[in-house]
Amino acid sequence: GFMAVDAIARAHGFGPWRKKFQAELAEGHIGGERVILLKPQTYMNESGRAVAALMRFYKLEPADVIVVHDELDLAPGKLRVKQGGGNAGHRGLASIDGLIGKDYWRVRIGVGHPGRPSQVIRHVLEDFGPEDDGWLGPTVDAIAAAAPLLVQGEASRFMNQVSLALKPPRPKPPKPAKDTD
Repeated sequence: GFMAVDAIARAHGFGPWRKKFQAELAEGHIGGERVILLKPQTYMNESGRAVAALMRFYKLEPADVIVVHDELDLAPGKLRVKQGGGNAGHRGLASIDGLIGKDYWRVRIGVGHPGRPSQVIRHVLEDFGPEDDGWLGPTVDAIAAAAPLLVQGEASRFMNQVSLALKPPRPKPPKPAKDTD
């Protein structure tokens, strides 16, 4: 999630990161809308504290919040966006749910499942490896490029644009030449 948020900040010329609300915060504009990016600096399972503090200060509603996070149940590089729903055991989301409710937007970025439950914690806490280079950079760049659609509430178009950026349509084969004989 932080990698995608950093890519959004770079792509859209956000101001410098500063410490506030037990988080790093950057402000800027995307598609003409004022946007505040937040990277909680609490333990992940206490992320809701930073989100709730920001919401109280700026008088935001849960529907104004978009949380970008990793998702074990999606293949690496796959993306889903939804509003509300469960947390599937994601402790950061559980913390946010407990403090602001469940009606915020979620951008779920697939990181794949390591295969065995005993490997999950290590899988989500370790840095990405060289085997992830092929999908990780292009995914966060595509998210950053499509961010204006997300800010405008166009979740389906956002997912479509990211998908097309990662897997552009195949060119159509040339039509056979007509015989002139």
